[in-house]
Amino acid sequence: MSPAVQRFHVGDRLSEIAVHRGTVYLAGQVPDDASLDIGGQTAQVLAHVDRLLAEAGSDRAHILMAQIFLADLADFDGMNAVWDDWVSPGDAPPRATVQARLARPGWRIEVVVTAAQVA
Repeated sequence: MSPAVQRFHVGDRLSEIAVHRGTVYLAGQVPDDASLDIGGQTAQVLAHVDRLLAEAGSDRAHILMAQIFLADLADFDGMNAVWDDWVSPGDAPPRATVQARLARPGWRIEVVVTAAQVA
């Protein structure tokens, strides 16, 4: 029998977190305030990632993979300035960054993270 999948913050369309066999999967995280510049939106999104990982028994040092979606690749350097200060030194995860049309106007970034559970 396979271990159960734990889901957190389950809605009709998605769960914010799923955990299975010690791996934490986060839904795409987006900013709360779409009026902020890319630095502000990135900081908000990474704070969401921190909070959700902690809730699932993980942290940024245990990220296995990050996928970053930017509405405009012109924001790449601004996003990286915040990312570089946030990522755990020596624990930078594999990462992909692509330009994508995001679901809401004003959103400049969405981040999807997979991490190992540590607690």
